[in-house]
Amino acid sequence: MSVVMERENKITHVSYGRRERGKTESREYNVTFGILSALAILMIVAGHSGYDILTVGGLFPYYSFHVPLFMFISGYFYREEEESRPFAYLKKKAKRLLLPYLIWNVVYGLLAAAMRAFGGFAMGEAVSLKTLFVTPFLNGYQFILNYAAWFVPVLFIVEMMNLCMRLLLGRLRINSEWLILIGTLAVGMLVVWFAMEGHVWGLYKTPGRILFLYPCFQMGQFYKKKLEPRDKLGNVPYFAVVLGIQVLLHLCCNGLAYSSVWVTGFANGPVIPYVTAVSGIAFWLRAARLLSPLCDGRQSDEDAAQNPAGGFLLYLGRNTYAVMMHHVMAFMLVKMVLAGAAAHTGYLADFDFVRFYADIDYYYLVKGSEAFQMVYLAAGVGLPLMLQRGIDAFMPVLKQRFFVQSHTGLSGNGK
Repeated sequence: MSVVMERENKITHVSYGRRERGKTESREYNVTFGILSALAILMIVAGHSGYDILTVGGLFPYYSFHVPLFMFISGYFYREEEESRPFAYLKKKAKRLLLPYLIWNVVYGLLAAAMRAFGGFAMGEAVSLKTLFVTPFLNGYQFILNYAAWFVPVLFIVEMMNLCMRLLLGRLRINSEWLILIGTLAVGMLVVWFAMEGHVWGLYKTPGRILFLYPCFQMGQFYKKKLEPRDKLGNVPYFAVVLGIQVLLHLCCNGLAYSSVWVTGFANGPVIPYVTAVSGIAFWLRAARLLSPLCDGRQSDEDAAQNPAGGFLLYLGRNTYAVMMHHVMAFMLVKMVLAGAAAHTGYLADFDFVRFYADIDYYYLVKGSEAFQMVYLAAGVGLPLMLQRGIDAFMPVLKQRFFVQSHTGLSGNGK
């Protein structure tokens, strides 16, 4: 038994080397959570195109757990050491989450404006200081083409709330994971109750979505510290319990899906949304653990991108930000190709141009075939990864050139 557990641990947590500016940085990579991140982003992409390929026959609807799953993963990777340097943590998170979001928000704002002015599209708001820097924190739907990234500012706020709360509780000497989980769940359930009563509307949706998702972040920490060491139940009884609970939920509830971003669709009271979040996370967490032997977490990003199966999953898991940011635009590119074919050939006569120009959620299926949804899924994942691959290759060259030029300029000024 101990040999099996040791082998599982080696698969789940392995060290890998990563080259950066001429030196190798060695750190541990959690293979199971890398795969879980990859599966989570696949569900996000598939969910936005209406493709039920990963719902297990409809048993686990994406919108009953997939956004909480991302919060859970983020919470799992929070480290207590960050509390000793809160301002460094704030700077790091702003650099990793907000800075690229704001840069891409400008790009998509300009692109949406060009598509309205020259392409006849009717999507997105005008570019302004509000839509560039304020609306992302209100709803994230300002330019439509990047609406899926609404999650990024929310995650940043949740990360900062978590840090402040833990610093405060640490000073009060009551920094208990049980207390944090129960307290945040109580607040989240209260938000759901308010939403069902019609009190979460307008600007109230901004704090509503944050407080609703906040407990899911804490679930990640709670699992890491309290449950992961005890997560040793065999696969058969484990899946029997999780699947049994999910079947009961379907039989007893009025639909399990809800909207995290708009804080709506709660048809079963304030408790069930968190039950479905836990059951969905539990199912896919164990599935990710079972898939982990396929992967070698010691690979660099470059190696992972070139290797099949497991390598691709790990590469995807490390680049979920890019897919989250760009997959809606990738969908639009597919639809543009279809629109061009419909306009200039005798095929695709049932293509709806009115919806194409006005509705981002319009997905044309060639000959009405559900199988064509795989094209959207492949584009939604593949094109953002290709873009990120290009950026990763270009940025070191740009930094090196800028570094050389700046030092040349400095030496010239000194003469």
